[in-house]
Amino acid sequence: MSTKFDVIVIGGGPGGYVAAIRAAQLGLKTACIEKWLDKENKPRLGGTCLNVGCIPSKALLDSSHKYHDAKESYGVHGITVGDVAMDVNAMVDRKDKIVNQLTSGITGLFKANGVTSFEGFGKLLANKKVEFTAHDGSVQTLEAENVILATGSVPVNIPPAPRTGDIIVDNEGALEFRSVPKRLGVIGAGVIGLELGSVWARLGSEVVVLEAQESFLSLCDQDLSKEAAKIFKKQDLDIRTGARVTGSQVNGEEVEVTYLDAKGEEQKETFDKLIVAVGRKPFTDGCLAGDAGVDLDERGFVFVDEQCRTSVPGVFAIGDIVRGPMLAHKASEEGVMVADIIAGHKAQMNYDCIPSVIYTHPELAWVGKNEQELKAEGVKYKVGKFPFAASGRAMAANDTDGFVKIIADEETDRILGCHIIGGHAADLIAQAVIAMEFGSTAEDIALTVFAHPTVSEAVHEAALAVDGHAIHIANRKKR
Repeated sequence: MSTKFDVIVIGGGPGGYVAAIRAAQLGLKTACIEKWLDKENKPRLGGTCLNVGCIPSKALLDSSHKYHDAKESYGVHGITVGDVAMDVNAMVDRKDKIVNQLTSGITGLFKANGVTSFEGFGKLLANKKVEFTAHDGSVQTLEAENVILATGSVPVNIPPAPRTGDIIVDNEGALEFRSVPKRLGVIGAGVIGLELGSVWARLGSEVVVLEAQESFLSLCDQDLSKEAAKIFKKQDLDIRTGARVTGSQVNGEEVEVTYLDAKGEEQKETFDKLIVAVGRKPFTDGCLAGDAGVDLDERGFVFVDEQCRTSVPGVFAIGDIVRGPMLAHKASEEGVMVADIIAGHKAQMNYDCIPSVIYTHPELAWVGKNEQELKAEGVKYKVGKFPFAASGRAMAANDTDGFVKIIADEETDRILGCHIIGGHAADLIAQAVIAMEFGSTAEDIALTVFAHPTVSEAVHEAALAVDGHAIHIANRKKR
């Protein structure tokens, strides 16, 4: 096997495998190194996202939502279903099948595009050389004109709740429950905690979410986080903010968690399972030789410029190991940008137009600035909101929670942000992303024809509402 390449990508997740495919498409001799082994110790591409992250969690979210709908909501449509039961083993097996199908698909894409795959661990050495250690322990040195670091991230561990077997688990362990825990604790009310907590809550778990921050979803627009808190409470998610976990004790098949509540008073809760979802950190352990020359910042992220160049010419870094949100789609687009740059093309990524999504039900999605940020920056803005409760299509679907909120510059009308909570928020946000990418104004969307009846009309109406012209709700009078 050749040891010299135009491009070597270390990491085969959504950043790395996309970068490798793109580089190969552009005529560059490309290799990709991935260390992932599945439950059967078989090599797998796709990284965290495909194997134990984005994809498997969505499989469980969709399965649990369909179960909950059948159990609680079909009667509204006149559908009688009798007793509804969930086969958790079948649900988890289906999730595994989807993961296998997609990861195998990447292997096929590598073959189709001529990417050389190395199964094992990659380490960047000096002078753009890469030490490759195969799973059998054999070592060889590879050389490249360019190296792309795409080693991803790992869950953050906290000393008060160390992972122990199958009682205290991280996101990976929470995807493998083979029965519904009666009492489920979740540490962290972020994306992972809320998504996994909602899966098991729909299936019957009593879920308590302990969040150390005083405010709920502080990174979201406050209108969004307030609406989400109200809806999640109705769904029996017990979210306790200002709750700082101080210890845990596993006793047989349960765990007792000690925490300080918002008043600083010590509290205890006992759970059958505990999910630790307090965030992720960049994975660079063992990936960089001491003389590799790549600089890290104080938080362990690889330092890069706006085009993902590191401090070493010809070495790039993308995805979760660099600044910016830890999102699969952000990593993928950085991979495309870097491959294009290496191939000699002009490429730039718009970091102001990266959407974020929480895949609960309803979903939360946003792009651009929120009201808190704009107020802090002293920007004058105007807001348009439209509730799904006024959408004919949402009513027909019995899915009327939430709203669309569009924020535009008061003087130029340029769209500055869009924030959606609703049943199709993850898909609807793409309309706002495209609009913002093209520098659209709220009027541009207001003048666009939307199909009727669709939930997309809520985006149209929110844009109309920015200037008080919404048709299907009463507009707020301007002061």
